[in-house]
Amino acid sequence: MKLQDEKKQDARMTASEKALAVAAKELAAELRLTDIVDLVTFIRTDNHPNLSDLVNSSAELYFKPGTVSYGWAADVEMRWAGTPVVRLDLEFRHRQVTAFFDLVLEARQAGVRLKHIACDAIPASEHSRCLIEAIADARLSATPSVELQ
Repeated sequence: MKLQDEKKQDARMTASEKALAVAAKELAAELRLTDIVDLVTFIRTDNHPNLSDLVNSSAELYFKPGTVSYGWAADVEMRWAGTPVVRLDLEFRHRQVTAFFDLVLEARQAGVRLKHIACDAIPASEHSRCLIEAIADARLSATPSVELQ
């Protein structure tokens, strides 16, 4: 029984991450317009106010005000023989839903790693559905929706 519960939880997390990834696609593209040297400098010098401003100004193009914010943590991986990988700790907050996630930016792609979903007074089995509905409502423009299976 426990293994089935874990598989169901994995499926929900996958749906939640997919919803966040679809919603964050344009945000990631906007953030990648920032010169990588500036972004790395902000991260390496712990210049969180500038990172917060950057995330806020990028997010306001696609989400209702205050919906997506910077979580005041970031990291960059740079190697001589590769391209930089930037990880930004972000928070999605809309309606009764809060989701904590990492947005991972690379030169040609981006990814999302969901860390936690909190939904006020909603059973855990409904967290993915609640997040997907909140994301759809938080968007400023129509984007592809994510269906739960």
